[in-house]
Amino acid sequence: MSIVKEDLLSISPDALAPAATEAKAEAVGVTKASMGGAKCFVSAMLAGAFIGFGGMYFCTFLGDTTMAFGVQRLVGGLCFCLGLCLVLCCGAELFTGNVLMACAKASKKISFAGLLRNWGIVWLGNLAGSLVALAIIYLSNLQAMNGGAVGEAFVSVAAGKVALEPVTLFFKAVLCNILVCLAVWIGFSSKTTADKVLGILLPISAFVACGFEHCVANMFFLPMGLLLNTVAGIGAAGAITAGGVAYNLVLATLGNIVGGLVVGLAYWFIYHKKQA
Repeated sequence: MSIVKEDLLSISPDALAPAATEAKAEAVGVTKASMGGAKCFVSAMLAGAFIGFGGMYFCTFLGDTTMAFGVQRLVGGLCFCLGLCLVLCCGAELFTGNVLMACAKASKKISFAGLLRNWGIVWLGNLAGSLVALAIIYLSNLQAMNGGAVGEAFVSVAAGKVALEPVTLFFKAVLCNILVCLAVWIGFSSKTTADKVLGILLPISAFVACGFEHCVANMFFLPMGLLLNTVAGIGAAGAITAGGVAYNLVLATLGNIVGGLVVGLAYWFIYHKKQA
């Protein structure tokens, strides 16, 4: 039996080359656009919950306020990587990563309506999954750990996010999804679980350590902070409001879209045109 070049590439442990990664991103976009609405929504719920678990791990670590700033940001960022590791390795639909479907749209392999349909379903599914994870975590009384310091960390993180100025918030979100989409791009090029996990660690821990804004993470952080602030009385009264939550999510979503488009369309321009 003869072995062709494609067969060797399929079993090679080497990561995909950049042009092949771009082609894979387009193929993934086509698959996502054709996914049934119910399956897409449930898969998106899983992603929202997974990112919530990363946020849970992050704030549990922040509950120790005795650490130096740099150590706290570095290790907290690594803790948050749990979320995207679960998304990429277990499989789920994450809104911020799905911005890369723009590659398939740029190549006219999916319609604009198909793109927006996926984004809408996935955004809502991520929100639903985040709220389910929030409810389970809240009922577990995780916030009481370390004498209530974990609950205070949740509220502090959320209060800082809703207090951001609009321009700052928007560009923090742009920077965030540049890094997230680069992590997803590494995931596209990877052929093993170890590749995916190692490739995720630096870009994701960087965006968390730098305090950038991820709309799906904020679907967990902000409602949790609101709940603990208004119901449990943690933090200054009125530090987090429903209006502040909506304000953050709108601008973070828009900034994340722009950041993802920067990555996806840049690589599409370089490598799709080269293939053509």
